[in-house]
Amino acid sequence: MLEGLPPNNAAHVMRLSCDEDMARRIADIIVETFDPAETAAAAFEEEPPVRKDWKAGLWVVEAYFGHAPDEAQIRALVACAAGPVAAAAVRFERVETCDWIAASLAGLTSVRAGRFILHGGHDRGAVRPNDIAIEIEAALAFGTGHHGSTRGCLLTLDRLAKRRSPQAILDVGTGSGVLAIAAARLFHRPVHAGDIDPVAVAAACANARLNGVAHLVRPVVARGLRHPSLQAGAPYDLVFANILARPLRQLATAIEPLLAPGGAVILSGLLACDVAGVVSTYRSQGLALVGHLDIDGWATLLMQRGI
Repeated sequence: MLEGLPPNNAAHVMRLSCDEDMARRIADIIVETFDPAETAAAAFEEEPPVRKDWKAGLWVVEAYFGHAPDEAQIRALVACAAGPVAAAAVRFERVETCDWIAASLAGLTSVRAGRFILHGGHDRGAVRPNDIAIEIEAALAFGTGHHGSTRGCLLTLDRLAKRRSPQAILDVGTGSGVLAIAAARLFHRPVHAGDIDPVAVAAACANARLNGVAHLVRPVVARGLRHPSLQAGAPYDLVFANILARPLRQLATAIEPLLAPGGAVILSGLLACDVAGVVSTYRSQGLALVGHLDIDGWATLLMQRGI
């Protein structure tokens, strides 16, 4: 798993050897906490002879930083995700610039979520005839679907598509563009998309071209919904917002006026403790909870207007 673009001149790394579940949880929480232009995380299985005490199933989680990290803050995040013993075992080092992406991609296998399969260029052989395949460039691999929130959104989209076919679609905080690309491939319709990070928007545009939907997915740099093209696409039948709990709550009053009657919103990037607050915020805007998935500790909510 690789989540995040390589930071410019990354010279600081955090490492920890642990089991797979713990490695993925730690990588996830680091990616969710820091600016993706400055921090990236990778989780992958060790291979002999990396360690003399190597044993099958041992994984490594690494986080790369563009600036010297706050070690106490990182240890606190690791403790939150994996406990105090793991936090105490974390190692911080300085490293020379290296091709860590190539090494990390060895663990980036294809991921299935309903009819969707997300894969790298090295894993095209995993695609089956009836799959809706989404390929992610190696250097643009954050948001690959390995993260539980992305998988939850894709599974929710797959289930929703069996009941309805949205005409107008919006992806807020598009990141790598995976959700916008998935919707464009599934419904063959334009998908409006935006992200506050220009690096993420560039990645989403590149991924849209790679997947043959650049004519349907044209992401823009936008803070929330503050862009004319995102406003012009309303009313929306379907909105994605896979970000974090606090911005999701802040966006509720901006999303609601752009929804069509009966419009659906897929929300993710939530820990279990965030769900009640987010649901309450959107209910206050006239949306009802109609679906809830939990994957790898991350919640995905399906809410609908006018029920």
